Amino acid sequence: MKKIVISLFDYTGNIVKPWLDAGYECWIVDIQHPVAYGSDGVTREGNLVKHHYDLTQPYLPMVDKNSLAFVAAFPPCDHLAVSGSRWMKGKGLRRLQQSIAMFATAAEFCEWSEAPYFIENPVSTISTYWRKPDYTFHPYEFSGIESNDNYTKKTCLWTGGGFVMPGPAIDESLGQPDDRIHKAPPGPDRANFRSATPAGFSRAVFNFNGESK
Repeated sequence: MKKIVISLFDYTGNIVKPWLDAGYECWIVDIQHPVAYGSDGVTREGNLVKHHYDLTQPYLPMVDKNSLAFVAAFPPCDHLAVSGSRWMKGKGLRRLQQSIAMFATAAEFCEWSEAPYFIENPVSTISTYWRKPDYTFHPYEFSGIESNDNYTKKTCLWTGGGFVMPGPAIDESLGQPDDRIHKAPPGPDRANFRSATPAGFSRAVFNFNGESK
């Protein structure tokens, strides 16, 4: 059985938690992970591997490609999201170039892996530069798995390698989903809060694409 999961641009590790619980070795790769003195940027905590890496550059993992069970990627959307289109011209070409480069790192790695994968972004201009997303969802669509995910945030997925999109599991008793993402206050943790993968969706992805060991 293939046994390694890799998640790019991932600081929280939310997407890999169900895989960890099932016994997979999980790599989360992000420039925010700390670097211990004298290390190669890799920190191990049991089966969880945190890799400090600048993903504006192409990425090749220190693992056997044939052992990859699943890949996820969450390239930053700061300069690509349609929600910020009114400020697009003021961002400058360098910022746009960097955002596209990071998305390209994700796409190239995912396609190289030949494993089931998804790349996540909000509604963004990537649809114009590359291709339209394969799926969209809101976190509340999986509130039947995690009741705390009863909120809206239209999210796009570009997928491949045999990825299976989970069907919705909505807890109708929770009422109207809220818009906490749009109301998130400014601060140093705002970006990580807004980009954190909802737990219900994470579990659903594992249920449809993983195996218990």
